[in-house]
Amino acid sequence: MNTFSCDWLKNNTPHRDIVISSRIRLARNVNKIPFPHWAKKESLRKVVSLVEEATKKCPYLINSKYYDLDKLTSLEKQYLIERHLISLEHANSKNGLLIVSQKEMGSLMVNEEDHLRIQSLDAGLNLFEAWDLINKIDDSLSEVLDYAISPQWGYLTACPTNVGTGIRASIMIHLPALILTGQINKVLKGVSQLGLTIRGLYGEGSEILGNLFQISNQITLGRSEEETIDHVEKISKQIINYEKNAQELLIKESAIQLEDKTFRAYATLTHARVIDSNEAINLLSVVRLGVSSGILKDISLEILNELLVITQPAHIQKFFNTPLTPEQRDVKRAELIREKFSIT
Repeated sequence: MNTFSCDWLKNNTPHRDIVISSRIRLARNVNKIPFPHWAKKESLRKVVSLVEEATKKCPYLINSKYYDLDKLTSLEKQYLIERHLISLEHANSKNGLLIVSQKEMGSLMVNEEDHLRIQSLDAGLNLFEAWDLINKIDDSLSEVLDYAISPQWGYLTACPTNVGTGIRASIMIHLPALILTGQINKVLKGVSQLGLTIRGLYGEGSEILGNLFQISNQITLGRSEEETIDHVEKISKQIINYEKNAQELLIKESAIQLEDKTFRAYATLTHARVIDSNEAINLLSVVRLGVSSGILKDISLEILNELLVITQPAHIQKFFNTPLTPEQRDVKRAELIREKFSIT
């Protein structure tokens, strides 16, 4: 397994100082086979076989990696969760398969809640580019797989909220200034009223860490895929403007305090000898705000994105190629951060 940063996070895409990533996910099922939660082992294995056959004929998934989840260790599964390639539900499922394209921009979860969850990732606010890739993958797979489709309802899914297009368009967005200025609840309430869902870093039920929010559509019925993506993108741009305005407000009214907060966070990251994952992500959030608002000039978003990924618990252990206790991880994490910032 690759133990470094996600290559796609290095893409030079719009608004990448505030939007970490864009994701498009499609839910699909194979016709005449029960949904995974109700399917027997033989049916799930049949789905795996059918999907493997289809993906090997897909020109956009050439040289992909195939992971049999039943054969992975708990550490390897956690590593994939941290990379947003599988869900916790998928990690705990039986007869699960993960297929990942070369640069991890395209991936497929097999036998999660649905038979197939096709995903495309890109850096920044780039939903339509992500859609372009996933649409090509989906079209290719549909030439081989007999999808479960209703003339009335569209694509049939295990959860009624995914029926229709089966699309979920989402962004991972960084909103520290809105939190510091006390405007976040008002903005999130407005987002919810416009039909979008707000989640934490690792999706449904996860906590908010590092001022990072996942924002996605709720409705998959009655709108085309393009209409759904356009809706999410337009609201995302509004949120970006709110965050930028909040940053300007902080600079105008609390410049010294913001500078102090930023340089304290940077000093801790570059000199600490012990640092846990929650502290790391929260301090990286402050430094990212410093970069976005122009306080810190010589730190690249590339380094911050890389650290956001590789300082997670499973990544630390994969990076150093050894199982570590929580205490050992915290020491190694601090060492890795200092190395990336070139300060020892």
